[in-house]
Amino acid sequence: MAAASQAHGNQGTGRVWKLLSFVIALPGVGVCMLNAFLKKSSKPPEFVPYAHLRIRNKPFPWGDGNHTLFHNSHVNPLPTGYEK
Repeated sequence: MAAASQAHGNQGTGRVWKLLSFVIALPGVGVCMLNAFLKKSSKPPEFVPYAHLRIRNKPFPWGDGNHTLFHNSHVNPLPTGYEK
């Protein structure tokens, strides 16, 4: 019991967490930013017209009825394919 209470107040743990955040967390964030940058610069994937992904039983109540509410023409294809 006494060993557990002394381990809780150890002053070295703060230094260990600080070291871990600079050695592991910051490079990890950098790698994730690089991945997002490289993915953004690539072109969208080839359109494959899977019918079950774009079922329209009735038109959407906004716009032309074919675009979703948060439609993004770069990543969200219509049933006929990507917009030019």
